[in-house]
Amino acid sequence: MAETLLAIRGLSKRFGGLLASDRINLDVTRGETHAIIGPNGAGKTTLIGQLAGDLRPDAGAIRFAGHDVTRLGASLRSRLGLARSFQITSIFRDFSALDNVALAVQAHSGSSFRFWRAARADRALRDPARLALESVGLGVRASVLAAKLAHGEQRQLEIAMALATKPRLLLLDEPVAGMGLEESQRMVRFLGTLKGRITLVLVEHDMDAVFTLADRISVMVYGRIIATGTPSEVRGNEQVRRAYLGEDVAS
Repeated sequence: MAETLLAIRGLSKRFGGLLASDRINLDVTRGETHAIIGPNGAGKTTLIGQLAGDLRPDAGAIRFAGHDVTRLGASLRSRLGLARSFQITSIFRDFSALDNVALAVQAHSGSSFRFWRAARADRALRDPARLALESVGLGVRASVLAAKLAHGEQRQLEIAMALATKPRLLLLDEPVAGMGLEESQRMVRFLGTLKGRITLVLVEHDMDAVFTLADRISVMVYGRIIATGTPSEVRGNEQVRRAYLGEDVAS
């Protein structure tokens, strides 16, 4: 039986009169790629924020790798092996690609950015940073300023920053958002290389990417998960077709 790495029980989050997370229950198993889909405003990014530690839930519990992390902040969750990429790329645009990843390594180790000038020559930071860049296909772009990278390359860089922290679970918030067809296909191929090696929780609107990558899919509508299953099970779910996918996608 597959080991549960992430367990969510009764998770709720309210913003004024909006119930963004409504008693969510979900298990993610080790090595799984689990996609979360739903229309705009369904609460997907709010859920990711709570899992990452950027938002504190109003009720419920989150367990990760056997630890109750419900009240832990993002940095402590990162040290347990939970990393996140953002819907809007979050990088230091005036630093090189290599510097960006080395900063992620340094932050994960708990070191202060005040010593960054000296740390730029630290092989303990640079070597794992370079390996992470190579793993996402950006090794030859290491010295390029992040601002000069193409949009798809910036998304790859952000994932390299997350991978450099050696996560057990990676939260991906719309990794192909804003990409052209070729960039999107390249990103999907890369994420496919992570399957089985790192547990992935993926929020994405691109259904081609979702059905290519996901082992299981959960569908959110109005803060609730209305269905969870394999891609074929979700495609065949009448409630999902009515609420989100549409007959043209589900057929």
